[in-house]
Amino acid sequence: MSGAALAVDLFSDTVTRPTAAMRRFMCDAEVGDEQQFEDPSVNRLQEMVADLLGKEAALFLPSGTMCNQVAFAVHCRAGDEILLHETAHPLLYEAGGAAALIGAVFRPLTGPRGMFTAAQVRQAVRPAVHYMPRTRVVSVEQTANIVGGVCWPIGEIEAVCRAAQDAGLVRHLDGARLMNAVVSSGTPARAFADHFDSAWLDLTKGLGAPVGAVLAGSRGFIEEAWVFKQRLGGAMRQAGIIAAAGIYALRHHVDRLAEDHERARRLAAGLAELPGIAVDAARVETNIVIFDVRGTGISGDEFAARTLASHRVRFSVIGPTTVRAVTHLDVPPGGIEVALAAARAAIAEVARR
Repeated sequence: MSGAALAVDLFSDTVTRPTAAMRRFMCDAEVGDEQQFEDPSVNRLQEMVADLLGKEAALFLPSGTMCNQVAFAVHCRAGDEILLHETAHPLLYEAGGAAALIGAVFRPLTGPRGMFTAAQVRQAVRPAVHYMPRTRVVSVEQTANIVGGVCWPIGEIEAVCRAAQDAGLVRHLDGARLMNAVVSSGTPARAFADHFDSAWLDLTKGLGAPVGAVLAGSRGFIEEAWVFKQRLGGAMRQAGIIAAAGIYALRHHVDRLAEDHERARRLAAGLAELPGIAVDAARVETNIVIFDVRGTGISGDEFAARTLASHRVRFSVIGPTTVRAVTHLDVPPGGIEVALAAARAAIAEVARR
């Protein structure tokens, strides 16, 4: 079933489409050759993000995945080791890019709710011996997506980054939903990013731009990042048309993320009332709700298939009985109520069997 036919699409916040006002802003964008640093809109967006994150410079890239891969390429040599959580996006959902493209290896750390501790970082750093990989980077994902959009508290980030710095490690912030964490916690983006050598934020997802992310760091880091942007095919020409969407998003779509968070809390509270569904509504911090349907007697795939067929509501399935719902600016008025009705109907059908 196509996205256009859906009543409510909770598959991901990546399904958002540019608003009419954003499209008009994109149409009017000033453009030039971004590889020659002549695109005014790209330059403006990069300056905005550098200022927002408190960094010297920034680089517009087609995707957040490319932000991670370019940052790792600048920071690492082949055989270097990157510490990150076992549920982190670069480990699970970037097609082994760091290994394939630069020969770096991941060392996953465990921990509740997508986070690890400073003590774990200190313990994971390998001794400087010739037969071990060099531990080089610590990567933090903000928010922690696959465990439910959990915000790393600023105190935990400070402790982890202090441990990394003491060990001589580079610190990288995967900011796929950084602005969700900013709105939820009230902590400025600059305060989060200040503890990292490189940081990026996504312009798609909750911010609603159709494409793009911006990587930031020192001027020297961004100069090196440009080489890998070119090498990976990320250099563009009159990219101001899509950069304009990012400018519009940062000006108009940040504060409204609170609406997505409120919708997610309402969805979680409603799901918690349904028999057989396990969800801790009190722990929903941003726009992602993870719930388990094993108590209903059906699998996650069957639950999702039934809600799609009966009410044209789409969820994503991330485990045998684990389902994810993500709220965003394209959830229509009354969409949460429709989603709950779909879940209720899926469970009632099981009861009638």
